Amino acid sequence: MTAVMGSGEDGLRARLRRLVERRSFQLAIAGLIVVNAVTLGLETSETAMAEAGPLLLAIDKVILAVFVAELALKLVAYGLRFFRDPWNLFDSLVVGIALLPATGNLSILRALRVLRVLRLISAVPSMRRVVQALLSAIPGMGSIVALLSLIYYVFAVMATKLFGSAFPEWFGTIGASAYSLFQIMTLESWSMGIVRPVMEVYPAAWAFFVPFILTTSFTVLNLFIAIIVNAMQSQHDADLEEERAEQRAAQRADSETILAELRELRAEVAALRGPEGRPGGTG
Repeated sequence: MTAVMGSGEDGLRARLRRLVERRSFQLAIAGLIVVNAVTLGLETSETAMAEAGPLLLAIDKVILAVFVAELALKLVAYGLRFFRDPWNLFDSLVVGIALLPATGNLSILRALRVLRVLRLISAVPSMRRVVQALLSAIPGMGSIVALLSLIYYVFAVMATKLFGSAFPEWFGTIGASAYSLFQIMTLESWSMGIVRPVMEVYPAAWAFFVPFILTTSFTVLNLFIAIIVNAMQSQHDADLEEERAEQRAAQRADSETILAELRELRAEVAALRGPEGRPGGTG
């Protein structure tokens, strides 16, 4: 009796897994995420809320109920394996925030409902691959962040000592100098806004700012891009290798199936030929 119940439970989980892994099911969830993104955006419009506020709120609640049902189906289908997938945990966190009461000190959670739109990342495989590549690039980016921080500190101290007395608003403290240098690094109004006014007082200031720009904007930041590109290429190669492995496994399974059928056919032919190697019969 227990064995029958266990097999029935496994059969139910297998059917649910096929359901949640079906492409049509995933496309439907992705479509609902897009619709939810539109409704959440319309809720910020006073005109839209005046015209169709109750409808938008009702759609939002229905879509949230569908998301909760989807997570429940996945939990039943995968069991404890559900919690081993970080994307499932991400989806649960995003949906769980929307379920919290948005009252009192938690009123900010109402604005965080828009985080549900981020579920599109987990629903679209190509977006998932990009995020996984970015996450895999974080360890390599740590050393570059440390290098950039060291460069910033050195240049901030130098800028404070060199230009702090004449321009205390920009370089009066290390913090102000770091912020001004960040603006210069992004090339946002760096020349007319900061460097040229400084050069009017210190004509040789270009010898400080030009090496800083070359070091940060055109060297260190490009290292970030190189690491991210390398991580995305590695992720792409890993995905291709996984697809090839699945194809090889499918081909081996097909070959084994064909060989098994050939063996069965050979056995049937041998049985028909009889024990002396001639076709069987009584005639």
